[in-house]
Order: sequence, then C-alpha cells, then structure tokens
Amino acid sequence: MFSHGERESIYKVIYHRRDIRSFLPDPIPDETINRILNAAHHAPSVGFSQPWNFILVTSAETKERLAWAADKERRALAIHYEAEGEKETKFLGLKIEGLKEAPLTICVTCDPTRGGSHVLGRNSIPETDALSTACAIQNMWLAATAEGLAMGWVSFYKKNDVRDILEIPPHIDPLALISIGYTDQYPAKPLLELANWEKRHELEPLIFNNKWGEK
Repeated sequence: MFSHGERESIYKVIYHRRDIRSFLPDPIPDETINRILNAAHHAPSVGFSQPWNFILVTSAETKERLAWAADKERRALAIHYEAEGEKETKFLGLKIEGLKEAPLTICVTCDPTRGGSHVLGRNSIPETDALSTACAIQNMWLAATAEGLAMGWVSFYKKNDVRDILEIPPHIDPLALISIGYTDQYPAKPLLELANWEKRHELEPLIFNNKWGEK
C-alpha cells in the first residue's frame, strides 16, 4: 500500500515529533490548520463516537488567562518535588509561556455523552472516550510535525479553570491545551530528556510474552 519512501517518512515524523515550549509569532495559514484538524478528526474512536471538539484560541487576552491557569497549577504541583531540590528547580523551570507565545492554542475536549447511552465498546470501558480523544491529539501532533510546525501539550491546569475561561459546559472534559506555531528551537531529543528529568526506557524489558512478566 505504501512505498518504501512513504513508509520511511511516517517513521521519520514519529521519531522527529517533540513537545515544544518556545514559539515564533508567525501566523499559521488557515489551510494548514484545517489539514491538522482533519487529521485529528480522522483518528479512531470507540464506537465511531468521535467525542472530540476543538476550541481555537487566538485572543491574546484568553491565552493570557489560560497561561495563568497553567502557571497556578504548575506552582501548586511544585510542592510534590520540594524534597528533591534539583527536581523542584527543573519543574519550576518548565516553560508554559508557549501558551502566550504561540499564534494558536487549541483546547481539545471530550464529550462522554456523544453517541448516547450505549456506545459500542464504551459500556465496558468508559475511559475509551478519553483514549479516543488522545488518538485525535496524536494525529494532530504528527500532522503538525509533518507541516513543519511545533506543538506543545500543556497538561497541568485545573479543568474547572479552563471550563470557566472558555465557557465549556460542565459535562465536557477539557483534556488538553495545545500550543501550535513555528519555532526556531527544535531539539534533537525530548526536552525532559535533555533536562535530565527522565531518560527513555529500553524497549526490550517492557515486552512480555503470553502473560505478565514472562520473557
């Protein structure tokens, strides 16, 4: 189905993808944004429920408020690393300014009611809604990388803060704040790996055969 070159391109995008925190103010063409959102919208979803929505935020004032919500939670979370002074310093050094720098922030939401009471697969495993939305985010991330854009996923904030700022209904889950834009700081390795926060685990010890722990 795919040529050798096409197959290699897919893997190149997967391995090249990074979580970026520094952005240039350059605008993103509308057609590029639409391609990225279409890639997200073509992700697999439980029972084909497609539980996602995308709130496109370009207002500087709104991005400032979202950055405030993220920074508030970042400082609250830093308490967990107080006993590890070096790690606390690294954590507080993580940039959230990307929410203000990037020309576009996308809030990706999940609607657990979409499709009604009986969605194929969701009755057994309710969190498949969120997993489906995560698939859409990964599609978005890979598409953005292929388009030469950088993307950063901000994952610390109180959901009710984001609901209030973006006027999201109470039953809708704001799963991710995504910053998208061009960057001149694209690292060879993930930022947390470069900061010695963690290193990539070897794959072989993570693989079992037939049952847990069986090598």
